[in-house]
Amino acid sequence: MTLPILTVKALKKYFPYKKDLFVKAVDGVDFEIFPGETLGLVGESGSGKSTVAYTIVGMYAPTQGKIHYNGEDISRLSKNRSHEMKGNIQIVFQDPGSSLNPQRSVGKTLSFPLHLHQRNRKSGFPTTAVELLDSVGLPEENLYRFPRMMSGGERQLVAIARALATGPNLMVLDEPTSALDVSVQAKVINRLLALQKRFDLSYLFITHDLSLMRNVAHRVAIMYLGKICEIATIKEFFERPLHPYTKMLLSSIPVATEEEEALKPDTAPSSGEIPSPVNIPTGCGFHLRCPMKMDVCTRHDPETTSIAPDHKVRCHLFSGAS
Repeated sequence: MTLPILTVKALKKYFPYKKDLFVKAVDGVDFEIFPGETLGLVGESGSGKSTVAYTIVGMYAPTQGKIHYNGEDISRLSKNRSHEMKGNIQIVFQDPGSSLNPQRSVGKTLSFPLHLHQRNRKSGFPTTAVELLDSVGLPEENLYRFPRMMSGGERQLVAIARALATGPNLMVLDEPTSALDVSVQAKVINRLLALQKRFDLSYLFITHDLSLMRNVAHRVAIMYLGKICEIATIKEFFERPLHPYTKMLLSSIPVATEEEEALKPDTAPSSGEIPSPVNIPTGCGFHLRCPMKMDVCTRHDPETTSIAPDHKVRCHLFSGAS
């Protein structure tokens, strides 16, 4: 039996807002990522998906819950262990223009993590800045360029190369293509897929683009207001969506033909916008927008129900509550 490389259990991250008030950005999240797998984490802006990413890589300390990497609790590590773990788990941010130091050349940007993680880096990964550039499809002359001299796609490839420099097992990709032109997105995605196969990487791929998930993810988790409302394999997700919010998202995907339109799930249109995480409604957080809400939805927060071994949903429609 294959064990997960990452296990997130009952993860919460609250931020102080005012006296006795908190922003509940992440409010009890559970999921696993297996070796060589891509888990897509999808949700609207404000759903908490980026906060999950930043907590996993140690930028935020969790308020509650556990994060296990290869069985080890990494929720709160010592300074030495934290340094080693940063080599195993790397993040690629949405905007390479702000994540790369404008005062550093590409060569210096790549050489720094190579030197810093030299002792802990696993064999088989690039060991020089030139090899890193080659792994992402950029020529050697880019070593002497600065971020301002490069296109958005080239900068993002440099950011991916920098993440590879530590020899990671897991990469957290926080909307890595959303700031790029459509023509460049495909190039970056194809490169990520090739790198995953070459280095046996696991990805947590955060996005709001469900069409993209169909092509890159093995499983997908849908977040809403700090919680995961449905998690399933890609096949289950697109063929048998269950949660009303999942159906709403799928029905909003733009299509080009009547055949594609016919494949969309039947669902009534939702109303309103995602509530504030400072003032989360009682009961199910989605009930204010849900076309299928019941009385119990306004009173009790639903539990997660296993529909199949690889399909879980957090909705009273499937929990037997009334």
